[in-house]
Amino acid sequence: MELARDIERQHRLHRKAAPKAARTWWVVHQWVGLKLSLFMAFILFTGTLAVLSAEIDWLLQPSLRVAPSSVEGPVAWAEIAHSAAEYPGVAKANAISAPTASAFAAKVTVENEAGNLFFLHAHPSTGEILGTGPWVDAQRVLRNMHRHLNLPIWLGVPIVSSLAFLLLISLVTSFVVYKKWWRGFTKPLRTRDARTWWGDFHRLAGVWSLWFVALITLTSIWYFVESLGGNAPPHPRVDRDIPTEIVAEPGELGPAVDAALAAYPGLRVKNVRLPGEDGVLELNGEYEALLVRPRSNAVHIDARTAEVLLTTDGRDLNVHQRISEMADPLHFGNFGGYWTKIPWFLFGLAMTGLALSGAAIYSLRIAKERGDGVSLRQSFRGMWVGMERWRWLSGALIAIGFAFLGVLIATR
Repeated sequence: MELARDIERQHRLHRKAAPKAARTWWVVHQWVGLKLSLFMAFILFTGTLAVLSAEIDWLLQPSLRVAPSSVEGPVAWAEIAHSAAEYPGVAKANAISAPTASAFAAKVTVENEAGNLFFLHAHPSTGEILGTGPWVDAQRVLRNMHRHLNLPIWLGVPIVSSLAFLLLISLVTSFVVYKKWWRGFTKPLRTRDARTWWGDFHRLAGVWSLWFVALITLTSIWYFVESLGGNAPPHPRVDRDIPTEIVAEPGELGPAVDAALAAYPGLRVKNVRLPGEDGVLELNGEYEALLVRPRSNAVHIDARTAEVLLTTDGRDLNVHQRISEMADPLHFGNFGGYWTKIPWFLFGLAMTGLALSGAAIYSLRIAKERGDGVSLRQSFRGMWVGMERWRWLSGALIAIGFAFLGVLIATR
């Protein structure tokens, strides 16, 4: 009903400017971009920062930094596991993640006697523990806030991913609203007034970001489908029970790691799941399949006997699994290192700017029609007013994300 009233109101304001059908498309584009623009911008911005969240942690946590010149040879997985198990306050070492880049330490997920999780930072070549890091770091804060507002996943993911349908409507209507859009790639930004500049910026950022908006929209719709039960079949795993007293100690993992690497030549290891009560050591990473998560290429091995129990190859996944595996690499742009992460970060900023600039254009247009002053401050004040009751929904959702962030930190 509210959308219908807005369309009729805008038809009255622009009755002579364009055919009725075109005006309807324009108002729909404006409506979906304005009413939840604050929440949309928040989700887009946290997702943009999440692309470089590991680098943010690197800046905030000195023990994550190593001198690239001190790193030699492959990652010393067994030595890192041994050092982590011997570190004071560690009751159990769960997993090791490879360094993000050459200046990064490896990260070990560990827990203390109370079961609280935290990280150890280890030198990739020597296994020396360089320091500790909190479980709730920048990477976790940004990913959780962006993905599900720190709410339970079953509730938060569909709330956030439902924004994909607004993005889809905005994307489709933009081709109607922006006539001959293909001519806009080289149009300069005019500085005649605030409304002109925002309008030019919105069109310029929009045409350059079309492919990226489509990509984020499709992957987000997939997350929505998964949240409603459309998950792909799980990957094969070793399922067995072994008494805990015969599980290999962390200092004895060297032969098992060597056997795993020999059984899977060419595997670029990204993660190591250390043996638990089942006695299984798992190495996973990148191989020949494109756009799959590291878990798709894995070798499972008996940590005590170094017997290979299972190997998996991302090329063997079915279509449903491949679609599921592609979503994260494409959504966050982490499949090509900094060659993809930096463009994803920049286009993420552009998408955030689209959410804000679209709302600003609307508010400045209304201000001009009313004869009010047209200024940058007026644009954001008008955006807040133009959101009407929807601003309270946006504000409440953002507040919930921060409130449950406090709960996440308190429970760790």
